Amino acid sequence: MTATTTGPRPPEEIEVADREDARSILRYGRARRPRAAGPAVGRAARHLVRRPGLVLAGLVLLLVAAWATAPTLFASGDPITGVPADRLLPPSAAHLLGTDHLGRDVWTRVVHGASLSLRTTTLAVVVGLVVGSALGLLAGFLRGWVDDVVGRLVDVLLAVPSILLSLAIITALGTGPTKIAVAVGIGAIATFARVMRAEVLRTSTSVYVEAARASGSRWWTVLGRHVLPNSSGPVLALVALEFGGAVLAVSALSFLGYGTPPPTPEWGSLISGGRDYLATAWWLTTLPGLVIVAVVLSANRIARALETTGEDQ
Repeated sequence: MTATTTGPRPPEEIEVADREDARSILRYGRARRPRAAGPAVGRAARHLVRRPGLVLAGLVLLLVAAWATAPTLFASGDPITGVPADRLLPPSAAHLLGTDHLGRDVWTRVVHGASLSLRTTTLAVVVGLVVGSALGLLAGFLRGWVDDVVGRLVDVLLAVPSILLSLAIITALGTGPTKIAVAVGIGAIATFARVMRAEVLRTSTSVYVEAARASGSRWWTVLGRHVLPNSSGPVLALVALEFGGAVLAVSALSFLGYGTPPPTPEWGSLISGGRDYLATAWWLTTLPGLVIVAVVLSANRIARALETTGEDQ
C-alpha cells in the first residue's frame, strides 16, 4: 500500500500514470468494441456446413412454405379438374407424381393442398402455444391454488390420447379445417403448459428476479420483463416439435374424412382417396405420404437443433 503525498507529483510519475490510464482506456475500448459481422457470418456458415441435415430440413420447410404461399408458381395446373384420358398415369416427366383416377395431376394437388394443410396446422400450433403457455406461465408464477387447478387440468388432458381427444372435440364442434385446428390445438395445450410451468419455476428463483421483486417492481412487471423472456427458449423449440406432430394429426383427421370435403386438395384426403387403388396406382398414397413424412422429419430436426442451442447457452 503506497503512502499518499500532499505535494505535486514529479513529472515522471505523471507521465507513467497517464500511460497507464491510456492503456486502460484502450483495453476497455477493445473489450467494448462490437465484433464484426463478417466473422460471425463465417462461423454460422461453417456451423451449417458441418450440419447438412439441418440445412436440408430448413430447405424442405422453406419449399413447403413457398408452396403454401404461391402454389401457382410451382404447379400452374388446375388441382380440381382432371383429364379423363390421363387417368392413373404413373410418375413421368409430364406428371411428376402421376395422376389419380379422375386424371388430375397429383403433383398439382399436393402443391395446392399445402396451403390448406399448413394453414390448419399453424392455427392448431398457435392455439396450443397461446393457451398452454398462458396457463403454464400463471401456474408457475402465481403457484398456490392456481397451480393446483392448472395441474389437474393438464393431468386430465394428458390422460386422454391426443387423437381421441381431437375426435371427441370434432364430434362436438363439427367438421372442417378450423374445427380440426381447434381440436388439435386443444390436444397440444397440456404439453405447452407443462414446459412453460417448468421453465417459469426455474426462472423465478434466479437472482435477477429476486432483485426485481426486492426493488418494489409490481408482479406483472416482473412477469413480463424478466420471467417470460427468459422462459420462452424451450417453448420455441417445442413449437417446431409440435408443428410436426400437428401435421400428422391434421393429416390423420383429414384422412378419416373430418377435413375439407372433396374435391378440395388436402394432404390427408389425398392419401385417403388413393387407398382404393393401392394395387394398381401406388403413387396416389405413397408420394403424398412421403411429403408428409419429409415435413414432419424436417420439423423434428429443427426442433432438436433449437433444443441443443438452448442447452449450450
